[in-house]
Amino acid sequence: MRTLMVSISGIRGIVGNGLEPEVLIKYLAAYADFCSQGTIVVGRDARISGEMVKSLVIGTLLAKGNNVIDVGICPTPTVLFNVRKFEAVGGIAISASHNPNEWNALKLLNNQGEFMTPEENAVMLSLVEKGDSHYKPWDKLGSITNYPEGLENHMQAVLNMPGIDLEAIRKRKFRVMLDCVNGAGGYVMPQLLREFGCEVIEMNCEKTGIFPRLPEPIPENLTETMRAIKENKVDLGIVVDPDVDRLVLITEIGEPFSEENTVVQAVKFALSREKGNVVVNLSTTRAVDVIAESFDCKVYRSPVGEANVVKMMKEVDAVIGGEGSGGVIYPKLQYGRDALVGTAMILQQLVEFKGSISEFKKTIPEYFIKKSKIELKNVDPDFVLNKLKNKYNGEKLNVSDGLRIDFEDHWVHFRKSNTEPILRCIVEAETEAKSEELIKKYVGEISN
Repeated sequence: MRTLMVSISGIRGIVGNGLEPEVLIKYLAAYADFCSQGTIVVGRDARISGEMVKSLVIGTLLAKGNNVIDVGICPTPTVLFNVRKFEAVGGIAISASHNPNEWNALKLLNNQGEFMTPEENAVMLSLVEKGDSHYKPWDKLGSITNYPEGLENHMQAVLNMPGIDLEAIRKRKFRVMLDCVNGAGGYVMPQLLREFGCEVIEMNCEKTGIFPRLPEPIPENLTETMRAIKENKVDLGIVVDPDVDRLVLITEIGEPFSEENTVVQAVKFALSREKGNVVVNLSTTRAVDVIAESFDCKVYRSPVGEANVVKMMKEVDAVIGGEGSGGVIYPKLQYGRDALVGTAMILQQLVEFKGSISEFKKTIPEYFIKKSKIELKNVDPDFVLNKLKNKYNGEKLNVSDGLRIDFEDHWVHFRKSNTEPILRCIVEAETEAKSEELIKKYVGEISN
């Protein structure tokens, strides 16, 4: 089956089986029309198909008369950062994030260096439907500028981020094991950590673009990494996804810090410096609410997706935001998920805490999340969601993104994925056994 997914998260598909040159050009031409004339920043992650896709991206933009600044292989947040630096009319990060090797995608940005809002995305897709794109003659084509310094600019901004005591972190001399899954992280994360004074043991930091394991940084894909962290007696482990917008931390004893807690620690960092509103998505842990309440601050919940979180952050003037998948959004640097930012925050907090990361984890409220992916085959996911709404219509429901149901002792979120042809089911409870029991219950209900 041909696989192409078009959503607020971008244009994503399997290369050669849904994501072909003619498909890419169709969306790129409409995006160029949406941006109008001006400069567009382009960067890509390290995956093998990236060079092919980038050639089509740049060629189409030049044909539309747009100038292109090519920042090369870099994290997605580096593209966001440089759109703002150059006051560009747009930006394209070429990456399928945590999807396997055969996937690639266009992540489309607006002139603020952010993912397109739902409204902007709708306008761009209407231009795709029109399909009447025009190209420039030979003497009005755009020009291309290679700008490898884009990585350095982003890294330096993180090192100088408000609330970060660079010298104090350097004095701590952290010993860190770093797993970049052979993705774009290998081009910046080792250097960033060494700038922070860390001793870095690299794992899967080769610049091959071939993922040695499933690239989503979830515990079941990180068993070898966790074992190596324990064996090498490091202070902590740091894992990033292929385009470095998700940060996952591992304790010194080789256990997950939890990708949910990446955002929880960021909320703790930000609110300890400036009280204000917090925005996370509907699938993010309740621990965020507990931390915010301790600072007498309010939490707002958006639909899943970086663009949705950012949109709500701006609406409520949030000081921190993110997603429980390990994505930290700190407006003092930029409105985008950024693993470099999350890394700086955890190092700073460990310096202030003066203890180990496993001890620091104990200061964070403990909840247990279980996640399941359900392949619906030919069943309409909206049909399934409507059946669930009817079944639980007496409970506290949120239908802004699929269906979230809040109970006294747990919550469950059912939603269509923006990035894969599946229905996601996420459950959180106060014990692991309860979460296991509930996820089996809900998956069983959907299967039936």
